[in-house]
Amino acid sequence: MRIKRAVNAVKKRRKIFKLSKGYFGCKSKNYRIARQAVMKSLNYAYVGRKRRKRDMRSLWIARINAGARLNGISYSKLMHGLKVAGIDLNRKVLADLAVTDAPAFAELCNKAKAAL
Repeated sequence: MRIKRAVNAVKKRRKIFKLSKGYFGCKSKNYRIARQAVMKSLNYAYVGRKRRKRDMRSLWIARINAGARLNGISYSKLMHGLKVAGIDLNRKVLADLAVTDAPAFAELCNKAKAAL
């Protein structure tokens, strides 16, 4: 008896069409083209998840640098001063302080200057 794969083929196509929903033109209607578009999209999504980490770190550094320069110290000197002073805060927290709580960030800058 031969094996007919109609059900499995439909399931496979349905999965691809579900992922390609909302794509323009043939990319959401034509299976062969939709499959290529979905593969490309999933690859971009994978790369984007790695990229987001880099982008966030550079954003935090830019915010810390801006806050530090308002307090008369450069980013690299601030980070070194904090390390010497034994203040172990990550860049995410420092950036949040620089944006939301300027007096506390100014105090950290003063401690970093004193430690240098």
